Amino acid sequence: MRLSSKQSTLLVLAALMIISPFFFPSNYYYRVGSLVFVNAIAVVGIVILTGYAGQISLGHAGFVGIGGYACALLPVHLGVPPALAVVLGAVLSGAVAYGVGRPILRLKGYYLAVASLGFGVLVAMVLANEGWLTGGPDGIKVPDPGLRALLESLGIALTNPQFWYAFCGLVLFIGAWLALNLHDSPTGRALRALHGSEVAARTAGVDVAKAKLNAFVISAVYASVAGSLLALQNRLITPDVAGFMHSIELVTMAVLGGAGSVLGGIFGAALLTLLPQVLTVLQDYEHVVLGLVMMLVMIFLPAGLIPSARRLLRGRGE
Repeated sequence: MRLSSKQSTLLVLAALMIISPFFFPSNYYYRVGSLVFVNAIAVVGIVILTGYAGQISLGHAGFVGIGGYACALLPVHLGVPPALAVVLGAVLSGAVAYGVGRPILRLKGYYLAVASLGFGVLVAMVLANEGWLTGGPDGIKVPDPGLRALLESLGIALTNPQFWYAFCGLVLFIGAWLALNLHDSPTGRALRALHGSEVAARTAGVDVAKAKLNAFVISAVYASVAGSLLALQNRLITPDVAGFMHSIELVTMAVLGGAGSVLGGIFGAALLTLLPQVLTVLQDYEHVVLGLVMMLVMIFLPAGLIPSARRLLRGRGE
């Protein structure tokens, strides 16, 4: 029986998550793996927005910041359990995306990119300057959600890095499954039609404004969940997570791996999270080599690593 594209993607993802720990020599690698999963969750949201719907956002780290600070502030000021704060942060991010997206998604091209960039900068400035609430540039501590202790009470003993590797991996797997289901749904087909041509999509009966807004809200929820998981495992959140450079990193991850592919986005997130760790041996030349790798990929594999690899394999198969 031949597997569908969705099934093969999920199978590859699950296999990598399960097999990788057998090659981890220490808990540090579990920590890096969980960071890969967190970045990948946000990037899957970028894939939905950019790869499916063809819209550009340079301020998505703002939603990462909203999700992260929700887990820091809601438990302290409102007594909300940290696990529930993740959900409320996602709802808040979706609501903000809905309010912000209605006016800025009327823009196109670099006008949309600049407008979304302005939103991200605004969120980062608020988080950095309102120290009475957010702790300012030094950030704020995040309460322990108590999930690992709950597992220990059930007889499942994991170190902190092992727990977050497993938990973030599970969330990523669910997020990828949802994104792949969206791709094949009527909503997903409408988004892909929008990506091809707004005029043609509108002629075919697609509500273009609604489709854009749906993609923007969904991607914001993904980013918020990623920010919440990052805050909970670090037990600290700073305004840097909402900064301009983080937004650029997320978009670069998606484009490098293949913005139209969920697996490509995840691979791009893994590559740009792991590569700096590997290149530390080069010391002063780390960023030079990293930039060179990215340039070469964009020049010779403009569709991204995974889509280009698939085309190459299909060509050889023929």
